[in-house]
Amino acid sequence: MENKTYITGFNLVSFSTKSGYTLLTTSVFFFFYVFGVIINSSIITVIYIDKKLHSPMYLFLCNLALVDICYTTTTVPKLLHMLLSGDNAVFFIQCFTQMYFYILAGGVEDILIFIMAYDRYVAICDPLHYHYILNKKNCLLLASGTWIVGLLNSFLFTIQASHMFFCHSHTIHQFFCEAKALIDISCGGSEDIYIVVYLDFLILGLFPAMFSVISYIKIIRVILQIKSKHGRKKAFSTCSSHLTVVIMYYMTGLSVYMMPPSQYSNVLEPVFTVVYTVVTPMINPLIYSLRNKDVKMTLLSLLGKQLRVKNV
Repeated sequence: MENKTYITGFNLVSFSTKSGYTLLTTSVFFFFYVFGVIINSSIITVIYIDKKLHSPMYLFLCNLALVDICYTTTTVPKLLHMLLSGDNAVFFIQCFTQMYFYILAGGVEDILIFIMAYDRYVAICDPLHYHYILNKKNCLLLASGTWIVGLLNSFLFTIQASHMFFCHSHTIHQFFCEAKALIDISCGGSEDIYIVVYLDFLILGLFPAMFSVISYIKIIRVILQIKSKHGRKKAFSTCSSHLTVVIMYYMTGLSVYMMPPSQYSNVLEPVFTVVYTVVTPMINPLIYSLRNKDVKMTLLSLLGKQLRVKNV
């Protein structure tokens, strides 16, 4: 019982298996992190500066970019520290603080992806009522409500997780304090956390995913009924970037959390988690900026102004 009570921390598993590859691995993750933060920050800046982008779709995109920064900032800096210092230890409070912000980012992104799917559904399937349904007040309520739900959910989840006992192993087989990996090494107190996990999966995982799929089925039906080829192409282009993000997000997430146990789990789970928490947040803004003319034009305009100022 004393071992359960006086636990002070955990050991994380990083990717530095051979010292010769440590510098390369660190450089790759550093590039992913810096590039992701810069590109997501650029999206937020562009949307804030350009008043033409002050619409519901871009408000939610701005929030998604903020969540993606939170994802990578929660996990990558600690990983870089482990790779450079060789110190994989993490204190109890540090571990659960990291878990809190990771769960927060995940919960907010789940809801945001659904809201963005609904935004595209209203824009394409009920365009005449778009500005009435998604007016400024409703959009602000949706955005703030999403973060409030994410904060409360993450708080309850983390508090419940902190009541688990760890008797035999203090090694978390992930590069950060991920909930599933932590539950795997617990020896008690995990009964209640499973209830929270299942509720989270249903309310913040399955339901938003299901409603997003339903929204896009209806969107595709409406697009296919458009007689003009140009009209179909224009309608699909307004939602294709978000549909790509939805597919990437759920495919990588399912790869992490629905993977059956096997002898390769300790290798595959961290790899899929990197894609889910590091690579995908970096790619999301690229997909939006490359497939969205308004974002591209504003970004190029800002870059052009900066270059002209420097030349002067």
